Amino acid sequence: MIIDKKGSEQKILEAVVIRFVGDSGDGMQLTGTQFSDTSAMFGNDVATFPNYPAEIRAPQGSLYGVSGFQVHIGSVEITTPGDNVDLLVAMNPAGLKTNLHALKPGHTIIVDTDAFNKKNLQKAQYLSNPLEDGSLENYRVIEVTMTSLTKETLKDIKGLENKSITRSKNMFALGMVYWMYNRSKEYTIDFFNKKFKSKPEIIEANTKVLNAGYFFAETLELIPNAYTIAPAKMNPGTYRIIRGNTATAWGFLAAAEKSNLELFLGSYPITPASDILHELAKHKHFGVKTLQAEDEIAGITSAIGASFAGNLAITTTSGPGLALKGEALGLALMTELPLVVVNVQRGGPSTGLPTKTEQSDLLQAMYGRNGESPIIVIAASTPSNCFDFAYQAAKLTLEHMTPVLLLSDGYIANGSAPWKIRTVSDMPKIKSNITHEIPENWHPYHRDSETLARNWAIPGTKGLEHRIGGLEKDSSTGNVSYVPENHEYMTKIRAEKIKRVQNYIPDLKIEFANAGDLLVIGWGGTYGSLYSAVKLLQEEGNTGIGFAHFNYINPLPKNTENILSKFKKIIVCELNNGQFVKILKANFQNFNITQFNKIQGLPFGSKELVQKFKQFI
Repeated sequence: MIIDKKGSEQKILEAVVIRFVGDSGDGMQLTGTQFSDTSAMFGNDVATFPNYPAEIRAPQGSLYGVSGFQVHIGSVEITTPGDNVDLLVAMNPAGLKTNLHALKPGHTIIVDTDAFNKKNLQKAQYLSNPLEDGSLENYRVIEVTMTSLTKETLKDIKGLENKSITRSKNMFALGMVYWMYNRSKEYTIDFFNKKFKSKPEIIEANTKVLNAGYFFAETLELIPNAYTIAPAKMNPGTYRIIRGNTATAWGFLAAAEKSNLELFLGSYPITPASDILHELAKHKHFGVKTLQAEDEIAGITSAIGASFAGNLAITTTSGPGLALKGEALGLALMTELPLVVVNVQRGGPSTGLPTKTEQSDLLQAMYGRNGESPIIVIAASTPSNCFDFAYQAAKLTLEHMTPVLLLSDGYIANGSAPWKIRTVSDMPKIKSNITHEIPENWHPYHRDSETLARNWAIPGTKGLEHRIGGLEKDSSTGNVSYVPENHEYMTKIRAEKIKRVQNYIPDLKIEFANAGDLLVIGWGGTYGSLYSAVKLLQEEGNTGIGFAHFNYINPLPKNTENILSKFKKIIVCELNNGQFVKILKANFQNFNITQFNKIQGLPFGSKELVQKFKQFI
């Protein structure tokens, strides 16, 4: 305990999980983001998980129209947005009903009682009012007439519509939570001043409601003590909170700067990848060129054209869009041009679950093209390392002259975490294969002896005139060739080029036990949940469990077989029906490999993983 300025005790917590839920129009994403950013500014480690419906505006008060934002903050290492919730802020009955299961017994619910009317209770399929029927007796319920108090706070402000006044109630809730967890309001007030600088009445309204919620919480007997969460111990440096999609965009900016190439993005908007396009479109001052194409095919083919002209070229999409890009991706492979395709995975098939997360595009990334068409496939695993793997994708495509498919997913793309700011000078060197001088006996498929990457001849360079295209080319002249032996040779050398990438990627690392009874394997965005689960088991004394996480999928790291051989049992955990486990079994037939899968549009919870792993220990 510590004593605050008023002489009251404050309880010190290591970490807390808070979830804000309400209608899509209740501003839960903004509320959660402001709390996350404020906590990050304070120095806490942070992880977030936005969860919202696919509809632009789902029916108000409906169960499937609930929008939520979960944040996990702490003075200790935070690797996931958390499992069970310590505080649930429910702005309506539907939010309460769909999220109560996640709240720890005995913990706190804040509800806007104004929303618990007969109409909203019916929409949420409640037969009786949960605030009155005793069904919440295992929780500490703080009932607040939030909408009414917001209207009372703003009754003297002129020029505001009733709709705008009601929308401000999310700031009342945020103010209450700021007081409960000893957060400063100043960061959010500064946000108001910047975002609404041309609308002073909006600044005044939001500031007044935020303060009203803060001071209202101070008066409540149900919250006798504010909680304190100390800053986390982190490596020295300058940090900022960053979302995965933003980090991806910035990684490409850094790669373009390091390689001294202009960056081109050809893309068609699609959830949840569109924010990469939005972010890069802001940076024309860095020479970035963005094209919002009329469809997915135009997006990738424009990027191929930009690559042919000497740009660092990328295209972004999600699963349905990747299916449409398949033919053109084969063209980029056939022409052996550098191209990065970012696939931010979502629930499928078809339109599926556009705003939910999944890892079900892995086999599509590996094999979803006609012919023998291997490409490099890598995957980011946290919101912050989306920066590193975007940079690495650019480095690999430029140095090996072949497309790279970078896999992200809705969980890490929309989630946020602290990111240590880096300078371009800190980043690994990138060497492009652009031919500046005419070599003796030059031809377009002259290859580097180690990487097998062909040279990159920019159109218009005198003496480097050449043909490339989708038809098979002669290995020497670059002319169209139908010679059977030539096609077989070119097919095999393109595959060998991918295989040799093993020499340029890091070995697979193992965490916790180096050998033992059970090896937990994951890939991509499941890292935080798997790491947390294995760490919990280690702390309980299960020292024979190790953890290996794959960011490099094709080719696999060179030491993969050696790592697998050190454990009696292996379990591969994926948010799909078992795709990476198929790849491992195809490559390594002599190991006892099993699988654990979840296909619910949600990330793994650490506790469900712990229960599963205990069955194998």
